[in-house]
Amino acid sequence: METIKVNIINPKALKLLNDLADMDLISIQESPKNDLESILAQLRSQSNSAPSLEEITKEVEAVRAERYAK
Repeated sequence: METIKVNIINPKALKLLNDLADMDLISIQESPKNDLESILAQLRSQSNSAPSLEEITKEVEAVRAERYAK
């Protein structure tokens, strides 16, 4: 079996793909949508000491201040 990723531009192409799936010639699997918030939530749920948004902001500001001080 070969797996490829297809970006569908025209809705007619989606209908064609669905027709092929109905004939059991291909299978279609939805890819999970990972936006930044869901990734952060997932990472924070796996850690006991995940930094808060304020801590992240403070660290970013410190790094930027150090970078621009040069």
